[in-house]
Amino acid sequence: MVGTIVNTAAIVIGGFGGHLFGKLLKERHQETLTMACGIGTLFIGISGAMNYMLHNEFFPDGGSMLVVACLALGGLIGEIMNIELWFERFGEWLKRKTGNAKDPGFVNGFLTASLTVCIGAMAIVGAIQDGIAGDWSILGAKAILDLIIIMVMTCSLGKGCVFSAIPVFIWEGALTLLATGIKPMMTDRAMGYLSLVGNVLIFCVGINLIWGKKIRVANLLPAVFLAVAAAFLPLRF
Repeated sequence: MVGTIVNTAAIVIGGFGGHLFGKLLKERHQETLTMACGIGTLFIGISGAMNYMLHNEFFPDGGSMLVVACLALGGLIGEIMNIELWFERFGEWLKRKTGNAKDPGFVNGFLTASLTVCIGAMAIVGAIQDGIAGDWSILGAKAILDLIIIMVMTCSLGKGCVFSAIPVFIWEGALTLLATGIKPMMTDRAMGYLSLVGNVLIFCVGINLIWGKKIRVANLLPAVFLAVAAAFLPLRF
């Protein structure tokens, strides 16, 4: 659990640093930072997805069929479960319990930051590696990235971003504890599929940062699990 603790601490530190620095910024400065976050997130998603679509042995046809199938079916499942509503309710509960009831941007900051730092292969691979071998180097590298990302997001989106440390701790901690059972499922193909779909979701987070909430990204989360399941089908995408 060392990697999970380090990653969680980095997010908290980055969040507090961003909160203190954000107080010094005017509204137009915060808007520009939000745009910068959105553009950066878009390119993180694009570069990650294109890396797999153009230069990966598992996607002879570019993986477009995988993306469409997983997003469509995953989005349908997510809408039926209404995952985003549960995220928002948890965010509202946190807002009240932490004395931020008058902060209109708290839930959006919490949701956006949580999705940005939880989605992706580094969290899964790093947590499994930490759980099996006690090697938390991947989560250590992710911690540095998350510290910077959350610091900038907190400056522009507010204090809600700090609390993304909670879902990160739960997600990575659970994967670490269950690492022995999960590892056989995380083949190279499964990781490739997961990374492609995960980066597309990160791209969607960037869209929401720049143009406002256009996509219910949390409701697309089942697509990540469907991508892993698709790796074991006889079909090739």
